[in-house]
Amino acid sequence: MTSGDTNGVIPRNPGVFRTDVSRATLLIAGVVTAVLIAFSSRYGYHRDELYFLAAGHHLDWAYVDQGPLTPLIARAMREIAAGSLTVLRLPSAVAAGITVLLTGLLAREFGGSRRAERLSAACTGGAVIVLFTGHLLSTSTFDLLTWTMVTWLAARAVRTGDDRLWLVVGVVLGVGLLNKPLPVFLAGGLFAGVAIAGPRRLLRNRYVWAGAVIALVLWSPWVLWQAGHHWPQIEVSRSIAGGGSTSSQPWWAIVPFQFLLVSPPLGPVWIAGLVGLARDPAARNFRFLAWTWALLASLFMATGGKPYYLAGLLPVLIGAGSVQIDGWMRLDRDRTRRAVLTAVVAASAATSVIIALPVLPAGSAGPVIAVNGDIGETMGWPEFARTIADVYRGLPDARGAVIFTGNYGEAGAIDRFGPALGLPRAYSGHNAYAEWGPPPEGGAPVIVVGVQPRLTATYFRNCTIVARIANHAGVQNEEQGRPVLVCEGPQSSWSFVWPELRHVG
Repeated sequence: MTSGDTNGVIPRNPGVFRTDVSRATLLIAGVVTAVLIAFSSRYGYHRDELYFLAAGHHLDWAYVDQGPLTPLIARAMREIAAGSLTVLRLPSAVAAGITVLLTGLLAREFGGSRRAERLSAACTGGAVIVLFTGHLLSTSTFDLLTWTMVTWLAARAVRTGDDRLWLVVGVVLGVGLLNKPLPVFLAGGLFAGVAIAGPRRLLRNRYVWAGAVIALVLWSPWVLWQAGHHWPQIEVSRSIAGGGSTSSQPWWAIVPFQFLLVSPPLGPVWIAGLVGLARDPAARNFRFLAWTWALLASLFMATGGKPYYLAGLLPVLIGAGSVQIDGWMRLDRDRTRRAVLTAVVAASAATSVIIALPVLPAGSAGPVIAVNGDIGETMGWPEFARTIADVYRGLPDARGAVIFTGNYGEAGAIDRFGPALGLPRAYSGHNAYAEWGPPPEGGAPVIVVGVQPRLTATYFRNCTIVARIANHAGVQNEEQGRPVLVCEGPQSSWSFVWPELRHVG
C-alpha cells in the first residue's frame, strides 16, 4: 500500500489534492437517478409511502415515530401531482444520485485518483441499499444522504483544515434530525471516534461546537414535541429492539447484513476501506471514522438496532476501500485485475437492480420477494381498498360505519384509494394514526382488518368474517389472505378502548 501519493489510502499532505468531481462520476450519479425514475411507477405504493401521504395531511413538527421532513416532502409532491408515483419518488431518486456523487468525492478526500473516484461511485450506485431507498419515498433515503454528506464534510474539513465546514455539518445534521433521530448516533460516534483516535484538537474547536449548537437549534422543534407527548419515540425504539418491526433482525446479523446491503461480491471493497482507515499510518487523521463504525456497530448490536442503521457509514468505507482497490489494480500490468473488477462491479449492479427494483413482472417476483420482502409490500393496495369498499357497500346501513385497521399501511391505503370508492377515512391505533383518532362515538358497525383475532374478540362485538384480502398477482405479502370482519361495534365506547388499541413499532 502506498501512502505518499494519490494512489494511497490517505495522502500524507492531503491539502494539495483537488476534490472536484469528474464527468464520469457525474454520469454514474445521473444514470442511477435516471434508472430510478424509469422504474418509479412500476408495482405500486409501499405501505410506508401510504403512511407518509397520510401524515402529510396532518403536518406537525414531529410524529410518534419520525420527524416532519418526509411527510412534508410527501405533501409537496402530492400538491404537484396527486396520485403520481413518479413525482412522489422523484426526491428519493435525486437523493440517491447525490449519495453516489458524494461517495465518489469521499474517495478523493481520502487521496484517491480519478479511477478510485469512479470506482467508489460505481460501487455505491450498484448497492442494494442505495437503489432500494432511492426507489421509494422513505425516511431511510434521506437518512443515508445525511450520513454520507456529514461524513464527507467531516473528512473534507479535516483534510483541508477549513473549520467553517463544521458549521455546514451542523446545518446538515439539524435537517437530517428533522427526518429521523438516527443522525444523533452518527454525531455521538464521530465525537467518540475523535476522542479516541484524534485529531483531538477538534474537541476544542469553536466551529465544531458552533455546528453542534446549530444542529440542536434546528432539531429543537422535534425535541419539544416529543417532550410534550411523553417521548413516544423511545417506546417505538423499544418495540423495534424487541423485534416489533417487519425489518427487525437478530443482533448478530447487523454486521453480516452489511454485505447484503451493498452486494456480497463487493464486500472486499468496504472491508478494505475499514482496515485501511484503521491501520494505515497515513490514515491517522481519518482513523476516527473507523472507530465511529466500530462503536456504532457495537451499540446497535447491543441495543437491538436494525441492520440498515449502520448503512450510512458504508459510503465512507466504500470511498476508502476504492482507493485501496485502485492501488491493488496498479500492480497488475496486464490489466487482468481491472477486467475482473469491472465484471464483478457490473454483475453486482445487475443483481442489485433485480433485487431492489420492480424489474420482473409482479407474478414472477416471488424469488425476489424472498430476498427483499419490501418489494412484496408494494403490491396489492388498490385491491385491498376495493375489497374493503365491497364490504362497505354490502352493509345494510353504511352510514357512519367505521373502518379500523391494524397497521398504518392498511389505513393509508384506505385514505389514498378510498375517496374514489366512496369510503370514509380509516382509523388505526398504529403509530401516528393513533394520534388522529379515535372514531366518533355511536352505534355504527365497524369493518375490521389486520387485527389479531384475540384482540378483535376482546375489543369488538359480534364479529363475522365476510371477505379475505387477495392481490391479483398472488404475491404472498403481509396482507395476502387476511380476513375482513364486520363487527357490531366496540365492546365499550371508543374513548375507553382506544388506549388499548394503540401500539407502536
